Amino acid sequence: MTGHHTLRQTEEAIGERLGGLNVDFEAMWAVSNIYRASSAIRNHLEQTVLRDTGLTWTGFVVMWVVWIWGDSEPRHVAAEAGISKGTLTGVVKTLESYRHLRRFPHPTDGRRVMLALTVTGERLMRDLFPEFNRQEAFVVKQLDSERRRDLAISLKRILEHLESV
Repeated sequence: MTGHHTLRQTEEAIGERLGGLNVDFEAMWAVSNIYRASSAIRNHLEQTVLRDTGLTWTGFVVMWVVWIWGDSEPRHVAAEAGISKGTLTGVVKTLESYRHLRRFPHPTDGRRVMLALTVTGERLMRDLFPEFNRQEAFVVKQLDSERRRDLAISLKRILEHLESV
């Protein structure tokens, strides 16, 4: 159960409410389940892996982006993390206060800045990610290898479609 009502209760209530409308129920269930699953997964990871780190989900994602891509401009980090530049500003301030992230001048344009992980931030990501991945494996434990691949491919197709629009 991810909310006040079980998934079954929610599906029944939606079916009763929308039964007379001309809607694509398969599309609605697919998108609804993607949303509910992503929320449940995020909550699970925040309550397990991230709980004792002081990191929020967004803070972790920002660190992940900089860890994977290296030194980056804030606008690129915000875009990759799927957050606004305004939200990123607050997250960066928090991560700087933890000494996980630092700002430094852009190498060719003094008006811009870059973001980089500190040694402490690098160490945290190296130490944290194996446990993060163990929890990812736990989340999809009920799916065999073929279903995991099919799920990943299906979600990737959705993302590619939305990126092409």
